[in-house]
Amino acid sequence: MLRFVSLDRTKVAHGAIAGAYLLGQDNVAIAGEVTGVDNLIHCEKTTSEAAALALQVDLREDTLTILGSDREVEGIELTPLGVLMLQTCLLPERDKPYLLTIELARHRIMLLMTKLEEWGAFEHAEGSLPMRLLSRARESFVQALVHAQDSVEPDSPAAVHGLRALWIALEASERLTLLQTQHDFAPRMDGTMYESVAEESVEPAQRTPVLHPSRGGVVLPMKPMLGAAVSPSVFAPTTTEAITKSCDFITVPMRWVEMEPAEGAYDYSKTDRWIEWAIRTAKLPVVAGPLVDFRTTSVPDWLYIWENDYETLRELVYEHIKALVTRYRRTVTRWTVCSGLHCGKNFKLSFEQMMDLTRICVLVARKLHPRAKIQVEITQPWGEYHTKDRATLPPLLYAEMLSQAGVQLDAFSLRLQMGSHRPGLQTRDLMAFSDLLDRYAMLDRPITISAFGSPVAPVLPRDPVGDEPSPGSWRQDWNEQTQAAWLRAYGAVALSKPFVESICWHELADPIGPSDMRTGGLIDSRGQSREALDQMIGLRSMLTSGKLDPSWMGSAIVSDTQPTKG
Repeated sequence: MLRFVSLDRTKVAHGAIAGAYLLGQDNVAIAGEVTGVDNLIHCEKTTSEAAALALQVDLREDTLTILGSDREVEGIELTPLGVLMLQTCLLPERDKPYLLTIELARHRIMLLMTKLEEWGAFEHAEGSLPMRLLSRARESFVQALVHAQDSVEPDSPAAVHGLRALWIALEASERLTLLQTQHDFAPRMDGTMYESVAEESVEPAQRTPVLHPSRGGVVLPMKPMLGAAVSPSVFAPTTTEAITKSCDFITVPMRWVEMEPAEGAYDYSKTDRWIEWAIRTAKLPVVAGPLVDFRTTSVPDWLYIWENDYETLRELVYEHIKALVTRYRRTVTRWTVCSGLHCGKNFKLSFEQMMDLTRICVLVARKLHPRAKIQVEITQPWGEYHTKDRATLPPLLYAEMLSQAGVQLDAFSLRLQMGSHRPGLQTRDLMAFSDLLDRYAMLDRPITISAFGSPVAPVLPRDPVGDEPSPGSWRQDWNEQTQAAWLRAYGAVALSKPFVESICWHELADPIGPSDMRTGGLIDSRGQSREALDQMIGLRSMLTSGKLDPSWMGSAIVSDTQPTKG
């Protein structure tokens, strides 16, 4: 068993800690249970090997007061960071409990050093504010280790120094991520990054992705694209105008429940309207799907009859994809053929069935539309779900198995949403987000972000039962300004990655029906645009110019309430 001492004011719950889970080697979730009693966190695991703890940490103003009045570090003032999902390093079992703040700081400092090496950032980051902050974080970490020899009680000097080290390290890591984004953005957009790693100069029409020799992953020869998902039921002048201003493509979701509400009876009318407008009027490429998604919001009622009859379910999936691809193969340029089969959401599949059904989805679409791009969508890409359901597959392992099995995919797509109580949608910081993308780059395939978004208010359960994790928050509580700042910062980070092919905002307008985030649109339910739409337009403008405005980027984490001195 692993045990951790938490701070008095971090509000550790009694009983199971919602959203907390254990990790093993390669950041793969392992079976276990995380519970809290007073200020102790108990981690029961099924293996004696070293494990890491991941949990939500409240780093808002109440926790910041623990550091006292001296909040200035290297000319900046430490400010609230939000409620973030953080983790420790792999730790062996021992009788004495670990101090949570020290172990969280240890992992963050280690991640900072790792990313500096992976990005080759030591040279261009030397002497910068992030590097100076890293140095101060390490000083506080050493002080925490020294004091820990005396006491690891809550609010002890060791705990406070550990919290200070964590706070500074998080600030340093987000600023380093932004600095690296500024460094990579222009070479990514103007093609010099591609030219520097390509073995020989080739004609533009013949350029293909090449492997990066030092950072891993592929480098794409073309600029990334920016798009948004449109709800078939929301079609109005305000939405089409917003698309024209902010997007290079649209994604048309094809939820099975909407496309075939009754078995054998398809309804194409709403989908046809959007696709016809995109092709004939806006002249925009169309991405469609996911075609097969077993979440409760996507499955028609009649399909549940066959959830335990795999052979029939397989045949129905085959016919469904055949019908949709045949109808739209002259208008759709990219298909997301399936989503989330690896995490066993709603319909439970064995390993063999997951792989077989994915292969069928890809093969049918590829056969009927050989010129289209084909991608598979990975949901909950951090893989938290695997700790409670061992019949599922960790997301990266699922992707690796598809590659090894020779399934012909053009890209893997990721759903990366934050700000919801739903599994896998808790808030992560900028460096954790960037690091996740880098891990998926190791698949050596282009990556698309097929659902990228955050809300204007925390997404809470309609009927809470008490064990849901917090939606978390980034810097401030979720509101219209926070959503816009999140889009600006996280969007720029993703677009600067040489392997990211496109980003799609998860909802153009607040939907009428079921949705992952009821208030996650660029346009609200009254048809009024939000600040995030302006940021989408700004991102698209910078993609066109190929330059990231430093002052625009810096405002992502430096606001009027967070002055930078000197």
